[in-house]
Amino acid sequence: MAEYEPVLLRNVGVEGSTALKVYESRGGYQALAKALKMMPAEVVEEVKRADLRGRGGAGFPAGVKWGFLPPDRKVTYLCVNADESEPPTFSNRVLMENDPHQVIEGIVISAFATQAQTAFIYMRVEFHEQFHIMQKALDEAYASGYLGKNIQGSGYDLECYIHRGAGAYVCGEETGLIESIEGKRGWPRIKPPFPAVEGLFHKPTVVNNVETLCNVPHIIERGADWFNGIGPEGSRGPKLFCVSGPVNRPGCYEWAMTITCRELIEGDGFGQGMTNGKQVKTVSPGGISVGFLTADELEMKMDFTDPANYGLLGLGTAAAVVVDTGTPITQVLANVARFYAHESCGQCTQCREGTSWMSKVANRIARGAGRIKDLDLLVELTSNMGMMPGLSICGLSDGAAYPIRTIVTKFRKELEEEIGRRTADQPAKATA
Repeated sequence: MAEYEPVLLRNVGVEGSTALKVYESRGGYQALAKALKMMPAEVVEEVKRADLRGRGGAGFPAGVKWGFLPPDRKVTYLCVNADESEPPTFSNRVLMENDPHQVIEGIVISAFATQAQTAFIYMRVEFHEQFHIMQKALDEAYASGYLGKNIQGSGYDLECYIHRGAGAYVCGEETGLIESIEGKRGWPRIKPPFPAVEGLFHKPTVVNNVETLCNVPHIIERGADWFNGIGPEGSRGPKLFCVSGPVNRPGCYEWAMTITCRELIEGDGFGQGMTNGKQVKTVSPGGISVGFLTADELEMKMDFTDPANYGLLGLGTAAAVVVDTGTPITQVLANVARFYAHESCGQCTQCREGTSWMSKVANRIARGAGRIKDLDLLVELTSNMGMMPGLSICGLSDGAAYPIRTIVTKFRKELEEEIGRRTADQPAKATA
């Protein structure tokens, strides 16, 4: 593979990388100084030119989202999505625990661009160490004039707080996150109105995730043309990829979105292949909500467009979890279905009932009492839930549908063989 200069992870592994002095010594906060000399609209336009697409899963252009804010607003909030609840994603965690000031610089520049007066970092409660690292970095930023009143003599004020969430998957959805910050149950809101018009405390609000905001300082420092020189059209800029499961080198890696799923798993600078001679059975390449690939589909490009060619929901969080051939596909099916049944907030009937039924059916198959028609039932269920059929408030049920549908359709033969084998061995259970 071609050479690549780390951008987002450039400080990972550097001694004392969480300290302000180390960050400044490596060029930190220079982009903020440049941004504060620009007009806010100029910063927004540069991010639009860079075509920075959100790294949280949906891939919506960040600059376009900022442009939805009403021009006559008096109060604006920035919500930083550090919930990172998509299994098995940990790229935001790596950024916060190794380079917290990069996160803060991205927040301040983005808040300045959108003229937000207050920023909330919404962090899931399981991030204990990361919380303390981020809070110490915030304290350093305040003490050095990068946060608070009259930032670096620019006349711009910004307050930034960490809000710790309860670790609910649905609070990764932007309106569920907003409800949680307001002290309510984390139920997604009906849209419209969209957060840019009526968000946190009913005021215009921007919601971006950690990795998205960490790209902003580099766009301002190096320019949109530099950013557009990385990766294919529609999938520009540096990107973080996670890989986990039975691979020799699980971890978080940075590359352009030219990498394939196979390279992420097997490449020397990445996963370095499977452990102990194991073979790949299936991979969920972008967090489990995007769906699953077979071992014959690993040439999929990890960008924003190619996953659709493989029947997937999208790139998602670009976090690949690998399953080896020694794992029964029935266990994968049951585990995924159980997760979504547990995490559904229950607000939408089709999601509440659909995820519950999928979990019951998948568990029936896993314990040896499945029927062939259960596979058809699962596919039917996945076709009748989600935002895309227009039946739900948020995308959780779409995320629940795609992994179940892709497992059943792509591993139908194995599932039928497993059901048939168990039916022959345990006829009484099969008819229960």
